[in-house]
Amino acid sequence: MLSVTANTLKPFSSFNPNTNTNLLLFPTSFLNPHPPPLLYPKPSSLKPISATLTPSSSSQQQQVYQPFRPPPSTVPAKFRSLDTNGRLEILSNRLGLWYEFAPLIPSLLQEGFTPPTIEEVTGISGIEQNRLVVAAQVRDSLVQSKTDPQILAEFDTGGSELLYEIRLLSAQQRAAAACYIIENKLDALGTQDLARSMKDFPRRRGDKGWESFDYAHPGDCLGFMYYRQAREHKNPSEPRTAALEQALKVAGTDKAKKIILTDLEGETDEKEGREGDVIVAVRVPVVRLKFGEVAESSKVVILPVCRAEEKDKEVLEAPWECSGEGEFGVVVADKGWKRWVVLPGWEPVVGLGKGGVVVSFSDARVLPWKVNRWYKEEPILVVADRSKKEVAADDGIYLAAVEGGGLGFKVVRGSALKETGVKESLGTVVMIVRPPRDDTDDQLSEEDWE
Repeated sequence: MLSVTANTLKPFSSFNPNTNTNLLLFPTSFLNPHPPPLLYPKPSSLKPISATLTPSSSSQQQQVYQPFRPPPSTVPAKFRSLDTNGRLEILSNRLGLWYEFAPLIPSLLQEGFTPPTIEEVTGISGIEQNRLVVAAQVRDSLVQSKTDPQILAEFDTGGSELLYEIRLLSAQQRAAAACYIIENKLDALGTQDLARSMKDFPRRRGDKGWESFDYAHPGDCLGFMYYRQAREHKNPSEPRTAALEQALKVAGTDKAKKIILTDLEGETDEKEGREGDVIVAVRVPVVRLKFGEVAESSKVVILPVCRAEEKDKEVLEAPWECSGEGEFGVVVADKGWKRWVVLPGWEPVVGLGKGGVVVSFSDARVLPWKVNRWYKEEPILVVADRSKKEVAADDGIYLAAVEGGGLGFKVVRGSALKETGVKESLGTVVMIVRPPRDDTDDQLSEEDWE
């Protein structure tokens, strides 16, 4: 007897952990007309979605993009239609005014020409090419500054050399300098001095008489340069007088002329005082040695050196005479010595003759100058003349011995020695030498001594 057993189908449950839901989800859903509920419940409330319209990248690029615009040509309009050969012919024959054909040089350089090639074809040297191009740019700046056309017309013939010299000035300074050049008929060398004085004037703030000169006036800048150069010469002397007269000639303001006249009149009074046997204040020059100055000097002086820590016996025993002998100028001294120094042939040093000596101090504060302004902890050399030991002038500077304090020598005024009853010193100081350095704007003036 055949018996058949049928198994009853059980309902599918998606929560059966023994069932692989990944494999049975699709078949079960297909077979089951009532699919199981989702594992994740539906959100209770729908939130609105806010959106803004963002412009496409293509529209942004269209707004940012700017078409390339080449810079305006510096070549004058009447030369723009010329080809390379035509431009070279203009330069070769100097056709037109100098500032008209000068822009042709940069255009040729852009095409691959070199300055030597341009010189070979046109005959214009590389130095002249540079001067023409720079001078033309200076002239363009004068045009933009609305300089008087009559002033600009004066530079049409041979004006490149003059305008080239004022290239380092600002636009405002160039306009003032151009007017001064034409009014005073300056040449290239005079224009160079004018440009240097105008460029250097702001850096001289604090120098004697600086506030009496007007920075905006080119003549005052040039006058201050001559006025400052005059103070570098011995007072009184012909070079000093000549420099002061030149400063008075070029100065433009009354205030500047007044201070220059004051120095000129003071110099005259000093000369008259000497003629009347009146004792005049002694001036001791204080100079700063420059790098390479000894090597560039055509004449040098060799002097024995004593240390400030030594006793006065060292100064007395130092060689008195040192000279050159023979065709090679072999230096010969009257005795041997350990330390020597070579100085440029400055006038006070050359005029020493016999008896010159140098004392080295490690600190410049030993000198009788105004410490508040010229406080300098730097080594110095004191050049003295041992042949002049008498303490004659109260304002003179003398080398004297000092006991104790760690120093063997000191530099004092004649009046201070006379107060202590000293009538004879170790020597009269003729010059103070300061060490070389890059910054040389701290030179001592005559008013800085105590």
